[in-house]
Amino acid sequence: MSRNSRAAMTGGCQCGAVRYALLSEPTHASICHCRMCQKAFGNYFAPLAGVPLKDLVWTKAKPGIFKSSEAVERGFCRDCGTPLSFRYVESDRISVSIGSLDDPGRVQPEIQYGMESRIAAFEMLHTLPGERTEDNASIEDLAKMASRQHPDRD
Repeated sequence: MSRNSRAAMTGGCQCGAVRYALLSEPTHASICHCRMCQKAFGNYFAPLAGVPLKDLVWTKAKPGIFKSSEAVERGFCRDCGTPLSFRYVESDRISVSIGSLDDPGRVQPEIQYGMESRIAAFEMLHTLPGERTEDNASIEDLAKMASRQHPDRD
């Protein structure tokens, strides 16, 4: 890692082809409901938290970059497709996808953006019944579901 610094947090893509370290704690954690973020994440919203650009170090490979507009570029793993970063091209900050952090529970969203595109179902998700993966799966099914993803550590 550069600058002889210890990582505040680490993360990477699902397959492990791309890894990164944050040299400072991410701040201004948010979720964005805008249609562009919905498409980029294939989800109801995009959870993001940022650091100064100088505090993101790609430690294993570099992401692919897609300029989703003249103002924004998004980083992703070219192998597995994991969304990894979001940056306004004229900014000295970059955000990482909270879900790509090795310990995403350490980051709590503080604000929501793109409210004009928030999907109505988002409002009631907390009311849906829930079950654990293993609740209704056989031992054989669970064996087939064994994770091939990179562990949440380097």
